Formats: sequence, structure tokens, C-alpha cells
Amino acid sequence: MTGTTDTTDTGPAPAPAPARPEPALRGQVVVLIGGSSGIGLETAHRARGEGAEVVLTGRNPDRLKRAADAVGARQTAAFDATDAAALKQFFGDLPGPIDHVMVTAGGPHYGPLLTMDSAQLRDSLSGHVELGLEVARNALGKMRPTGTLIFMGDAGSRRVAPGIGIASAVSAVMPPFVAALALEIAPARVNAIAPGFVDTPLSASVLADRLDARRAELSAQLPIGRVVTPGDVAALAVHLMANTALTGVTYDIDGGQQLVS
Repeated sequence: MTGTTDTTDTGPAPAPAPARPEPALRGQVVVLIGGSSGIGLETAHRARGEGAEVVLTGRNPDRLKRAADAVGARQTAAFDATDAAALKQFFGDLPGPIDHVMVTAGGPHYGPLLTMDSAQLRDSLSGHVELGLEVARNALGKMRPTGTLIFMGDAGSRRVAPGIGIASAVSAVMPPFVAALALEIAPARVNAIAPGFVDTPLSASVLADRLDARRAELSAQLPIGRVVTPGDVAALAVHLMANTALTGVTYDIDGGQQLVS
């Protein structure tokens, strides 16, 4: 008896599953100055998801510990980032090498100009630049040549308006500072992120019982149809860390608020 061969056409073999992309920050170390809440903490989560180890700093030890536990931080340090001596000690004690440092500590000062005394004026105008310089001075010795410094600006206060006060002048200082510093520390890179309104604990503390109304107003007004979240800013921050062609630029992230204001 002659056997037969099954020649049934079962169709083409299934295509192999696409390879998963390599985590963008695998094996790198990201330091978040002000990483215990808001944008800093969300960036820590995002960086961990891309394979990085993270180091968190903040002023409140209890909140810092909760944040570190939540993201599996490699190391933490509780101190005030505006304290130059404490900042220097932190970087001195930090085991290197590190790859990226993002500074979210601090925030804008709003209020009438004529109510500010001279000390408040100096602190407001120079605070972000002074902190940025201190971070750069102390971090560079620990950073790999392809590393990045990321600072925070403020797109929301760039336009002069009632109630903004000195914040518009402070916002104008950051872009040229970032560009000049990028030239000085190359090939390490420097960039800044300038958000508009972001739905963070800081926004909640500033707006208090006006927070819900502001969310609703922006959701109706913005071209993106929603408010900007810490996750949106964190995604941009991780991109700036991973894309080695980007330096010397301040990137606005405001959901199109400047287009409709």
C-alpha cells in the first residue's frame, strides 16, 4: 500500500514578534534633586522603567523615604538643595559615575513687585541660576562625558501679567543661562524644561481651593483638551537624557497654553 503525503497549505508561518526596544537608560544613574514628589518623583518612576538606577534628594526625610520605597531608589539624601555646603557634601559623598542630574527643587515666586524687599528680589532673580551653577560645579566631576543636566524653567509666567510679579523676569533668565552653560561644559549637555500649569502638589498648594476650577478652565481652553501632568514632563525629561543630540535648549511643555492665552 502506497502512503500519501499531506500537502495541505497551512498558510505562511506567523511573523515573529517584534523585538522589544532596549531600555533607553539601561545601566545609567539618574540623580533627582527634589525627587520626593511631583515632577521629580514621576521622572524617577519613568527613568526606572527605562532601566536606570535613581538617586533621590529632598528636604523632608519621611516623604523622601516613601518616594524611595515606591521607586526602588538606590540611594537618598535629605537636605535643602539651596544650602551650598550641603549640596557640595552630597555630590562629594555620591559614588560615581553618574549620568544625569535633574533639578526640580524650588519654585517661582509670585506676588506684587513693590511688596518684595531687596533680599527677596535678589533671591528670586538669582536663585535658580545660582542653584544651577552649584549643581554643575559639583556634579561634573562625577558625571560621564555623555551626561546631562536638566533644569526647570516656567513657561506659564513668561508673559507679563497681573500677579506674576518678578516671575516673568526669572523665566527670561533661564534660556540664555542654559545655552551658555551648555557651551562651557560640553560634551556634557545642559537643557531646561519650561512647563506651564502642571497638576502637581505644588500647584495644589499655590491654588488651594481654586485648583479644581483651574483644571476645568484649562481642560476646556487648551488645544490638547486636558491639563499637563507630571507624567508628560517626565517623558520629556527622559527623552532629553536619552537623546544625545540635544543640548543648550529650553523646551516648553504647556499643552499649547501660550497659543491661546
